[in-house]
Amino acid sequence: MNVAELLFWITALLTGLSAIMVVVTQNIVRAALWLLFTLAGTAGIFFLLGADFVGATQLLVYVGGILILVVFGVMLTAQGPFVNLKTGAGEWAVSIVVGLLLFGLLGISILMTEWNFTPAPSIEPVQSRLANDLGLSLLGFRDATPKADLPIGSPGEPPRERTRLAYLFPFEIVSVHLLVVLIGAAYLARAKRRKGPAKS
Repeated sequence: MNVAELLFWITALLTGLSAIMVVVTQNIVRAALWLLFTLAGTAGIFFLLGADFVGATQLLVYVGGILILVVFGVMLTAQGPFVNLKTGAGEWAVSIVVGLLLFGLLGISILMTEWNFTPAPSIEPVQSRLANDLGLSLLGFRDATPKADLPIGSPGEPPRERTRLAYLFPFEIVSVHLLVVLIGAAYLARAKRRKGPAKS
């Protein structure tokens, strides 16, 4: 086991433990703190795997956006001392079922993916094509056989096709996740107000 593999397993272990603490802890502020470690550890795994773009997106969107939104949303809307979150048996059952379904989906995706460990040939990037390629990747298009020495729009330029390497699906997931976070923050704020004593 080399240093990279050791760092990967350490980061994965710490990330998994932090994720478990997010679910187990009943204090919303402590849960947000553990969520910070979980998201940062996930970004570290992306960086270790060579996915710099996904790791940077993880830090900017999740750590820099969602977590700050949750923490400040809860703190600014709190009308009194923080209360512990109580989860019923039905909610635990639904959470376990959904978690197992997502775990099975990820496991099937990992097993069905054809992993190619051969290093890809190095391609000299051209500055004039960087923005164009990134924009098309965000729309779900990538070069079928990229050639960096061909100008954009030339007759010999390879056709573009939809591939699984595009970035459209992850960004759609991020947009849905942002919506879920907004709804969750609003629910927590309303729940705190309902905890107060009722006035007749």
